[in-house]
Amino acid sequence: MIIRAVVFDFGGVLAEEGFQQGLYAIAEKFCLDQKRFFHLANEAVYNSGYVTGTGSEKDYWNEVREHSGIMATDAELRQEILSRFIPRPWMLETVRAIRQQGFLTAILSDQSDWLDQLEARYHFFQYFDAVFNSFHLGRTKRDPSLFVEILQALKVKAGETLFVDDNIGHIDRAAAAGLQTHHFVDRDAFMKRLKELHLL
Repeated sequence: MIIRAVVFDFGGVLAEEGFQQGLYAIAEKFCLDQKRFFHLANEAVYNSGYVTGTGSEKDYWNEVREHSGIMATDAELRQEILSRFIPRPWMLETVRAIRQQGFLTAILSDQSDWLDQLEARYHFFQYFDAVFNSFHLGRTKRDPSLFVEILQALKVKAGETLFVDDNIGHIDRAAAAGLQTHHFVDRDAFMKRLKELHLL
């Protein structure tokens, strides 16, 4: 099928992976194993309900502190992460070029209200026809039915949609729902895929 819509993940695709980088920095600061701390903190964002808007940021950081023993304020920990979520100019320019050709563009992100704070700082929502944030949806990309819901909202078929994410689990679930996918690893492979699909 001809592509009509391109749906992008945020962290690790549209922007630097600030969540992982920030958590690694926190782990290093407190002399913790980075991979173990990342796994703990990543699961906590789901378990606390923060990523689906059913829990607060305070709930999230309290759970992280409880299970890791770190001692820092919410503001200090938040800054470690948000300062590293830096939008990639070349990627936003690519999105703009895709949209100018008449394709739909959207964000689908397992995020919190941090995404809204980042939008207030960088103003990148303007490049997209729709923004789907788990914090406002109450569901995450771990739920396969979310992809069906997004397609309905965009009024496109699965085969007409390219989903771009750096998380292979999300890619697998999107592919199972029938979407065309690209597992984002680097710029060169991504640009090559866009050209193969005649999106650029």
